[in-house]
Amino acid sequence: MVAPRDLRVSSELRIPGAEIREAASRSRGPGGQHVNKTSTRVSLRWNLEASDVLSAAQRRRLRARLGARISRTGDLAVHCDRTRSRARNRELARERLAELLAGALAQARPRKATRPSPASKARRLESKQRRGKLKRGRGRIAPDTE
Repeated sequence: MVAPRDLRVSSELRIPGAEIREAASRSRGPGGQHVNKTSTRVSLRWNLEASDVLSAAQRRRLRARLGARISRTGDLAVHCDRTRSRARNRELARERLAELLAGALAQARPRKATRPSPASKARRLESKQRRGKLKRGRGRIAPDTE
């Protein structure tokens, strides 16, 4: 087995390679004899509950955002069987795990409250009047009483 490398999630977070467990299994789908005899599918498991690199706030955030993907034991699993190469699948699975964690840990910027400008209010009211006039023109025409 290849010596595990650290996984860089962001500039602040790096997961030690020793915390990531890797397993290989047979891939699914078409591929002829190659699929039936080689284990190219790569599964990565990382236990966020036992990890030493996360703060309590990061752990809570990951549990909240990735709750459906985390097992009862606290493992986050990522699988990849896209290519015929185990090494390439390993790299793709590592990239997917890093993207998943980075996306879940990212904090959205707080929204700044803004107010509509007078010109945008005028445009909105004018378009509403135009639409109302168009709809009134679709109604029945009153008979002339001459």
